[in-house]
Amino acid sequence: MVKTSKDLTKQEHLEMYELMQLIRDFDMELSKLYSRGLVHGMTHYSVGEEAANVGAIYPLRKEDLMFSNHRGHGQTIAKGIEIDRMMAEILGKETGQCKGRGGSMHIYDLEHGNMGCNGIVGGGHGLSTGAALAQKMKKTGNIVICCMGDGATNEGSFHECLNMASNWDLPLIFYVINNKYGISMAQERCMRVKEITERAASYRIKGIHVADGNDVLAVYDAMQEAIEHTRSGKGPVLVEAVSYRWFGHSASDAGKYRSREEVAEWKLKDPNVKYKNYLLENGIATEEELKEIEDRSKTTIDDAVEFAKESPFADGAIAFQDNYAD
Repeated sequence: MVKTSKDLTKQEHLEMYELMQLIRDFDMELSKLYSRGLVHGMTHYSVGEEAANVGAIYPLRKEDLMFSNHRGHGQTIAKGIEIDRMMAEILGKETGQCKGRGGSMHIYDLEHGNMGCNGIVGGGHGLSTGAALAQKMKKTGNIVICCMGDGATNEGSFHECLNMASNWDLPLIFYVINNKYGISMAQERCMRVKEITERAASYRIKGIHVADGNDVLAVYDAMQEAIEHTRSGKGPVLVEAVSYRWFGHSASDAGKYRSREEVAEWKLKDPNVKYKNYLLENGIATEEELKEIEDRSKTTIDDAVEFAKESPFADGAIAFQDNYAD
């Protein structure tokens, strides 16, 4: 039987809410650090997509593998990374998750099944397909999730890998967070399909569309359905959650291709506020309990910033370490 959001315990609800707060606070603080010149390299924020990230990643097992993309902070946090080391990584410090070599777009965390973020649009398609084939051949029982944006579904590798995964019945979930724009290109200007999951039919695989990707429980239910389908050997699934990024494509993008009214309208659909109201209205949590979570999240991020600032920059010699397997 597929587990649904109705089966969630109070503790699980609170854990999901805390993950959403951590993602929000992490990226909001990171945007300040970037403006002060403390972030080296480009970064892409997940603000506004917290539900789409947590609802999809929280149901996974620790052993399940995740391939993320350039906007991967939310997915990485939801998969269980140590926040201090993630912040240090983005600030280029040797205490970082990748010893300061990867930065914002190349964070990995093998301990929690995070096989790495990727700065190439669609770069995770082939990697995740290979990993899913390995899981099937080794009969591990693990599944693989490949996270991407709507723009990546127009890459040739997307269609090639959906075709391969379908032919081989791979334990792979292609997960699209559709934030309506591929950089500055609006979806309706570059796709004839209204829902990206319509493309699943071309490869005779299951497609699940989440119209409100700002509803963490709707995303959770969709992902649980996909996980059950995939883990039981029925082949890959294409899942789409419609959400919105509040900031520009990257830290250098002013987002002038969107109107202020459009952004303001989506901010009224704040996924964190939506979930908070749900928890309160259904008597799952009290104001005091949620306030404690919010305060703890801010403290966690503040501590991570201090840890990163106090850590030394990586020595250049680190670039030549860990390049080959023993």
